[in-house]
Amino acid sequence: MIPNFKNSFGVTALFALFCFSNLAFSCNPTKELNKAKNPNAVLVNMEGDTLKKVVKTAAEWKKILSPIEYNVLREQGTERAFTGEYWDNKKEGIYKCRACELPLFTSDTKFKSGTGWPSFYTPINEANIEEDVDNTYGMRRVEVHCARCGGHQGHVFPDGPQPTGLRYCINSVSLTFEETKQGN
Repeated sequence: MIPNFKNSFGVTALFALFCFSNLAFSCNPTKELNKAKNPNAVLVNMEGDTLKKVVKTAAEWKKILSPIEYNVLREQGTERAFTGEYWDNKKEGIYKCRACELPLFTSDTKFKSGTGWPSFYTPINEANIEEDVDNTYGMRRVEVHCARCGGHQGHVFPDGPQPTGLRYCINSVSLTFEETKQGN
């Protein structure tokens, strides 16, 4: 029996509309707003930090970043394992984007992964990071960027500890660290 494809366009369009509506309602709305390409959009995360996009030319970034920082943050490079400043940092504090100082991770979620890069099981706020699929080097990875300036941070993998099961494997050179004040 030969199928009748006379009305297949209507069925295909209806199926696509159903899939799109399910996808739209299942996404994190704050994170989707952050992916908007409007550089004038001003978003505020739960900590009160503005997520207004930081837009600079390559020349402007090169003036404020070292060559290795520029390579990692702007060209999606990677520092060598076990060479970064924070891979074995045990101090308490907040890890921020080196390019724009947006808080990204806390020491409370940092864990020793054995990979040679700082690893975290969750960001400080999901609105502060963006993720993109990276298919380079013959593998599928999920790349992590700062939501404010777009600076490449590293990758997220599904082999981390609970409660999330995620491992945000981040380049030290993409981060600054603000130690929590220990005081009386």
